[in-house]
Amino acid sequence: MTTPEDVPRRPRHEVRDDATVQGHMLLARLGKRVLRPGGLELTTAMLDHVPISGADVVELAPGLGRTAAEIIARRPGAYTGVDRDPGAVDAVDNVVRGYGSARLGTASDTGLDDSCADVVIGEAMLTMQSDDMKRSIVAEAVRLLRPGGRYAIHELGLFPDTLDDAVAADIQRSLAQAIRVNARPLTLGEWRALLTAAGLEVEWVRTAAMALLQPRRVIADEGLVPALRFAVRVLTRRDARRRVVDMRRTFRRYEANLVAVSFVARKPA
Repeated sequence: MTTPEDVPRRPRHEVRDDATVQGHMLLARLGKRVLRPGGLELTTAMLDHVPISGADVVELAPGLGRTAAEIIARRPGAYTGVDRDPGAVDAVDNVVRGYGSARLGTASDTGLDDSCADVVIGEAMLTMQSDDMKRSIVAEAVRLLRPGGRYAIHELGLFPDTLDDAVAADIQRSLAQAIRVNARPLTLGEWRALLTAAGLEVEWVRTAAMALLQPRRVIADEGLVPALRFAVRVLTRRDARRRVVDMRRTFRRYEANLVAVSFVARKPA
């Protein structure tokens, strides 16, 4: 049986080439650290509505640790990141040293104890899951939370709630082709229903434009110099350029129906 120690200590995104790697991994390889639909601004707003100071925080799929750094800046009592990528675990460990650690696991099966967290955070991850897996991950978050604890998510949404099913399916299909992940964003009403069906009470909702690859958003999220480095890498790597242009074109084609959304929901006491 494979144990965590048997897993190769190599990030998955270093294995596949620019033409085939998943979209978020390609962007990370090119130097983009903020990979959330609503950017750093929506992440910050979400964290401002969660009582992090002194809390036990679990972050699901923390990736490169960009949000982990924001969490640590708010001085939690303890931090635990759970990611299936050994490279991500190493990266997050470096970011949170002194406040906590990261471990191998999945968002639907963290291996953590029941009621071990005051706050569970997950971003840009549920969108990439099937409906059944979405429910499994939310159920795991609820299991980890103590009564009165909060679950905060930042995901990609479809707009409006009355969006035709055929249009929604077309958007999902186009996104999957562009980012090489079977993305399944939900309408805002469906995201809310997912949380409430798990027994959570939605306390706060905010939306933002889905402008992940717009130049202004890239500069705002990364800073001017890192944004310029990202642009140079995109321009000088042919396969990466084609992929990024295709992703940006897809996002713009459906910009009237795509929205970044964050929810903070509370587990009843």
